[in-house]
Parts: sequence; structure tokens; C-alpha cells
Amino acid sequence: MCMAAKETIEVICFGGEDWWYKNRGHIDMQLMKRFARLGTTLYINSIVMQKPTLKKSIGGGRSFSQKLLRKMKSIFMGLQQPIANFWVYSPFSLPVHHVNYLKAVNEILLRSQLLAIMRKLKLHNPLVWVACPAACEIAIQMKKSHLVYQRTDRFEEYPNVDSETIRQYDQKLKANADMTIFVNKKLYSEEANQCKKALYLDHGVDYELFTTAAQNSHQPNEMIGIPKPIIGFFGAIDEHTSDIPFIEKVIELLPEMSFVFLGEASSNVNGLQKRKNVWLLGKKPYEQIPHYGKCFDVSIMPWRQNRWIEACNPIKLKEYLALGKPVVSTPFPELQKYTDVIYQAKTPNEFAECIEKALSEDNPERIAARKEKVQMSTWDSKAELVLQTLFEKNRNHN
Repeated sequence: MCMAAKETIEVICFGGEDWWYKNRGHIDMQLMKRFARLGTTLYINSIVMQKPTLKKSIGGGRSFSQKLLRKMKSIFMGLQQPIANFWVYSPFSLPVHHVNYLKAVNEILLRSQLLAIMRKLKLHNPLVWVACPAACEIAIQMKKSHLVYQRTDRFEEYPNVDSETIRQYDQKLKANADMTIFVNKKLYSEEANQCKKALYLDHGVDYELFTTAAQNSHQPNEMIGIPKPIIGFFGAIDEHTSDIPFIEKVIELLPEMSFVFLGEASSNVNGLQKRKNVWLLGKKPYEQIPHYGKCFDVSIMPWRQNRWIEACNPIKLKEYLALGKPVVSTPFPELQKYTDVIYQAKTPNEFAECIEKALSEDNPERIAARKEKVQMSTWDSKAELVLQTLFEKNRNHN
């Protein structure tokens, strides 16, 4: 990042995920690691946004007690420094954003914890980054140099949240943020006029990590012995994103192929587990994912067709391409920029046909074209663009 020679910044990010338990490929985590090169960065693990439910877990998804236990473990880890200048902290908060008379209690709890950590790290006037709408009130009220809102999904469509409350947080953040970042052109075009300043920031990719994986001879033991061809997917298998019935039909159509899934499953995957040509390998550390992905012959993205997916821009698309792998996906708006290097299909039959076509057409030239497509989309370049755009206004006024 060339700004390292020009700027020193301090950042507090209210993250959208938990650093200790989630895939670290997310945009807020990737950008914060880059910002830490310019000064102290504090990543606040996701504040509880979903309403508590005692509904029984299905198909490998985490139950309420499991989620609570994991959250408490994260909280008890306290303040940690996993990377130079990069700190991680999990505050204690209550899942009461849908209960008006308890919201103030939650904000007092959060504010007192945050002030103590800021004093410890000597953060006086930080850039505040919000990737979790539940941090709305405390982020707006706290002392800061700038406020950035990361509108990377339709958060109000997330399962088991109070949609109206999250929608109100979203509107308030867009109205108050010095800059709102969108990763989806459709959402950007619909909502940019609601913001003080809006930036369309296409997702980046940890290009070197993924593209160089093939040069390493290491192959995960779990992948050894799985019959070729391997059709692979890495990432969370969630009810609101992954179309499990669609996937099952594709697998039925291609019984001679092996289907490998990496990632935590919150959706019902009982049907997948019963199939002889399916391997569910669970969640893997982010740094190991490229070594699993390089074993794929075709990478897939079988998404549901809903408002969440309509506003998505999956980072795994660029990660698949950085690996040089053929990609077959169900359609979504952001995919249209990649039609020259991917295959898209609307039905299970079309999807299966595209997988077969991708296998037959794969060659060194296509592999090189896929890598070249995302070669310039590094997270370093995205971090640079964010800072240049954010501070552009201030420079122009000076």
C-alpha cells in the first residue's frame, strides 16, 4: 500500500463475523489487516444481531446452546493481538436489538467495554468502520475521525433478525457515515442517493495465497483418494444461500463424479451425507483452503434465488478464479462481469451440463485467462482505493 508512506491511521472495526471462528476471507477482515500496516487497528468481533431461539438445530447447524458456548469462549479470550498492530476483542452484548426498552442497556454495556479498550490501546480519534448494523448507535455517538459503513449485504434479510430494526440501523448509518461502501452494483445504484458519499468497491482476493497454491506439492490427506473428477465448493453452507435441493439433483445427474464441500453447515445436509459420491469435510483454516481448492476439477456456486443472493458478491468467485479453476454458478447480478470465464445455469440439468462442458473445455489457456481476470483485484489495491476515496474530500478542502 503506497499510502503507508503518507498516512498514519488508527481504526476500530465493528466486524461482521467472529475473527476466531469464521473464514478470514471476509472483506472487513482482509481490509483491516491492510490498515494495520498504517497504525493500530482494533477488530471488534460481531455484536449479536440475531434474536435468540431455542429452535432445534437441523442437519449439522449449530443449536442455540452451541452458539452461546462459542460466543462465550470468544468473549473470554479477551483482547488479543494475532498480527502486528492488529487487535481483536469480543465484547459482551445482549441479543436485544428487537426489545426497545433494553437497547439502552446494551449500548451502555458496549460503550463501557469499548472505552476501556480504547484507553488501553491509546486510540483517541479512530476511523470507525461498521460491518455489523447492530453497532449503529455506539458507532455514531463515539468520538471518531471518520465513519465508514460497509453495506455489503442486505442485512435485513439475514435469518432470525428483527428486519425492521436492522432496516432502521441501515438507514441511519447511510445517513451519518462519511462513506458507505457497496460491493454490489445493483444495491449501489438503488441506495447511493441515500448516502453522504457512496463507493462501489468490488471485492478483492488474496491473489498470491490462491494462485501459488498449485506450485506447492502439499495435498491435504482428506483429498487423497477421492476419485476424479472432483466438483468442489468451499464456504459456509447456509439455509439462506445454498440451494440444497438443487445441489442434490445435480449430484443425482452426475453419479460418476465426486462432490466435495468445505465449510460449516447451518443448513440441513442430511441428504448430502447419505450420498456415496459426496464428501463433507467441514470447516478448514483460511490458509489451507487454497490447497483443498487446487484439488478441484470444477468449482461450483449453487445459490438460492432470493433477495440476499441478488445483492451478493461472493469472494469465493475470485478465489476460484485465482486458482485457475472452471466455475459453474447459478446466476446473480455481479456474475455478469465474468461471463467470459465462467459458466452459469438456471436449472439442475443445465448446471450438470455446464460441469461436463467445463471439464471437457479446460486447458492451460483457459486457466491462465481465469487467473488474469482477477490478477489486479488484490486486497492491497482495494484498501488503497478505500483510503484514497475517503480522504480525498479532506485533501480537496485543505
